[in-house]
Amino acid sequence: MFVINCPYCGPRDEHEFGYGHEAHIARPTLEQQGTMSDAEWANYLFLRSNPKGVHFERWVHSKGCRRWFNVARHTVTHEILKVYKMGEPKPDLGTENNSR
Repeated sequence: MFVINCPYCGPRDEHEFGYGHEAHIARPTLEQQGTMSDAEWANYLFLRSNPKGVHFERWVHSKGCRRWFNVARHTVTHEILKVYKMGEPKPDLGTENNSR
């Protein structure tokens, strides 16, 4: 169990939140979708990085304010390195898994 510091409500137990998968993945525009192959569309839908280290994730405070935000979390230690609002750029944490 760990504590997530909701940028709107403050620190709360992880059980109040829902995991929303990898952050900073842009949905293809309608024009792009019309020209994508089935393999490219499948890659967008299903392929995600699964690093051993820092991972940028989306979370929702489902039992609180119900707002979405991003979290930079270490997948081995579960240490939360940064919490930031949706729309804010991915922080440069000086880590090797900071690509994508």
